[in-house]
Amino acid sequence: MSWTPDGYVAVVTMYNFQQYRHIQAPGWTLGWTWAKSEVIWSMVGAQATEQGDCSKFKGNIPHCCKKDPTVVDLLPGTPYNQQIANCCKGGVINSWVQDPAGALSSFQISVGKSGSTNRTVRVPKNFTLKAPGPGYTCGPAKVVKSSRFLTGDGRRTTQALMTWNVTCTYSQFLSQKTPTCCVSLSAFYNETIVPCPTCTCGCQNNITQPGSCVEGDSPYLQQAITNTGKNNYAPLVQCTNHMCPVRIHWHVKLNYKEYWRVKITITNFNYRMNYTQWNLVVQHPNFDNLTQIFSFNYKSLTPYGPAINDTAMLWGVKFYNDLLMEAGPFGNVQSELLFKKDASFTFKQGWGLPRRVYFNGDNCVMPPPDSYPWLPNSSPHLKMTKLPLAMFCLTTIALLLSLF
Repeated sequence: MSWTPDGYVAVVTMYNFQQYRHIQAPGWTLGWTWAKSEVIWSMVGAQATEQGDCSKFKGNIPHCCKKDPTVVDLLPGTPYNQQIANCCKGGVINSWVQDPAGALSSFQISVGKSGSTNRTVRVPKNFTLKAPGPGYTCGPAKVVKSSRFLTGDGRRTTQALMTWNVTCTYSQFLSQKTPTCCVSLSAFYNETIVPCPTCTCGCQNNITQPGSCVEGDSPYLQQAITNTGKNNYAPLVQCTNHMCPVRIHWHVKLNYKEYWRVKITITNFNYRMNYTQWNLVVQHPNFDNLTQIFSFNYKSLTPYGPAINDTAMLWGVKFYNDLLMEAGPFGNVQSELLFKKDASFTFKQGWGLPRRVYFNGDNCVMPPPDSYPWLPNSSPHLKMTKLPLAMFCLTTIALLLSLF
């Protein structure tokens, strides 16, 4: 944004263009490696986690002297003189669909000892982004030819002296070795409840690997929750057959003449995580005729173009159920969806069940199709025995005789 006698002042902004993946608490961590011997003199809206060795500086001490600084967002409630626009959210960045205005985070940084002209400025390298754990891979910084942008009020166009872009992409496989969620199914027309497949999210042996799961009524539950190391984001789940931190249950609840109803329940089995600003993405062909949804927000997604409307994004209502609490009696949220029947409607062959489900952007494991709750092969027939039939005939004859 401007030059200083020995460096420059820059504004760093992170944009989350992912439609249904957000960065939740405890927030993002951004790191890089300086190309030369740069230091951070000061920061506004964020801070470096370590100062580093600044012993060679006499008098004015820099904010950070590390060759590879790590930066985190400031918390809400930070004094106003330490803030800039879109900072101080505790590192939380919402998804693009849920909250476009909250899908970015910014901070200001004053860099020294890198020269005072763009010919001597060196682009930082080895960018890393944690949100808060692994999963993101960042490419190299690229110089942007046009550095023009609008001011906050949208009435003035300004131009930076230099602009660099770094693109980071997410991989669920890099984030965790095992899936993070699974789907169970049920329907009113079948007594079978199809559970999540066994060992969906890994089945560690609690004897050889203690601490992989804990029973809900265990007297050591609180001790297991509190005994977590620094930056330990590994889930501590309630012991189940599937061992997943999150389960989504889809229940085909009722069938009306022109409508049908579904109940969705999201259950958190993770004792170490409150899921803030959670979201659910479901694919089903009848979402084009969704009539009403209760206690969830809804937005249609069209990944295959506007002609195909079969994907919906659902998330909680603010201050009501937008927080999915940790495992326990309050660790679930639920809603019901009312669909209008279309020409393709049927309950045969599991048509009323979802095709694909995502929780917080992670693909959830579905049960195998051959285990779905199918319709009964035929309706039960009432068989008349000879005795009731004979009694019916005698009653009819007696009634006819009484008429004469």
